[in-house]
Amino acid sequence: MFNFDFYNPTQILFGQGQIAAITPLVPAGARVLMLYGGGSIKRNGVYDEVKAALSGHTVIEFAGIEPNPHYETLMKAVDIVKAENIDFLLAVGGGSVIDGTKFVAAAAQHDGDPWLILEKGGKTITSALPFGAVLTLPATGSEMNAASVITRAATQQKRAFMHRAVFPKFSVLDPSKTFTLPLRQVGNGVVDAFVHTMEQYMTYPVDAPLQDRWAEGILQTLVEQGPRTLAEPENLDVRANIMWCATMALNGIIGVGVPQDWATHMIGHELTALYGLDHAQTLAVVLPGILGVRRDAKRAKLLQYAARVWNITEGGEDERIAQAIERTRGFFEQMGVKTRLSDYGLDGGAIDAVVARLVEHRMVKLGEHRDVDADASRAALELSR
Repeated sequence: MFNFDFYNPTQILFGQGQIAAITPLVPAGARVLMLYGGGSIKRNGVYDEVKAALSGHTVIEFAGIEPNPHYETLMKAVDIVKAENIDFLLAVGGGSVIDGTKFVAAAAQHDGDPWLILEKGGKTITSALPFGAVLTLPATGSEMNAASVITRAATQQKRAFMHRAVFPKFSVLDPSKTFTLPLRQVGNGVVDAFVHTMEQYMTYPVDAPLQDRWAEGILQTLVEQGPRTLAEPENLDVRANIMWCATMALNGIIGVGVPQDWATHMIGHELTALYGLDHAQTLAVVLPGILGVRRDAKRAKLLQYAARVWNITEGGEDERIAQAIERTRGFFEQMGVKTRLSDYGLDGGAIDAVVARLVEHRMVKLGEHRDVDADASRAALELSR
């Protein structure tokens, strides 16, 4: 196991009725900017509950944060923060809203061009406004981590940053608030959490059995509970398990002391930036291809994954690995997320464009061994063509 430095200060309020519990967690006298997306929170009751919890505070609202939040939109929120002397932010929505709020929190206190936050991966951040979150869409784990991904629409650039200053102070996870989600978003969320786990698990062994079993537990739970969210959309216990899986998949705990991959995400980001695919859709396309191309480098963990997650124990090693990859692709399809570029109307020209962007953005040393170059990325996409 590698050395590690683990830190996660986010307070989690889990379960029904927990929105009301945020009242004492927002500093008295704080001027609050409440950030949200397209307005679904006004249809599912979340908006009214949040406003009631903040009734003792001055609250200004900022709506319209997009899926794959746009830098241009978020800079408008930064202007409001400065003009209105905001000193606390509250993200109400899914991972995109929380990601966007992290950027606003950092950009509002950033010296110089805020785009540098993204260009430098968060290294130029020195401080950020405090913020909390009310999660409505389990998927990204942004509610309990210090990472964010932002898109600059004008240049079709998608960039990530991390910094400990942008951990949420608290996050509310009420699984009953996910009942009104479209099933497409439910399926996307399950796939997102699954691939987040795989990026930290599917590398090579370093004698970290606890991290492996945590990760395998998340994967097994998603495989078991994911299809139930589609078949039993009003089952609160199922929704609760999926919500907690998505948070645990990317709050840092399964990634400590182990190598991590993230090539699937880097390739997927370019697909989203160029063609507007949902984040989870890109992951469902890219991961099976990456597993196929990297099957030799990942052989030990692929065999472990086949046995422990899919109960594949018979046949030769190559056969078991092939079955595990196909079971993975099949699971994504079962969740309603297509796994071929052709399913999204994309062909070889899209592969050329994505690879060109990876080269342009110097994403040519990806993966846990930093040996996923442009050719390997192309081969992975070809396997999912």
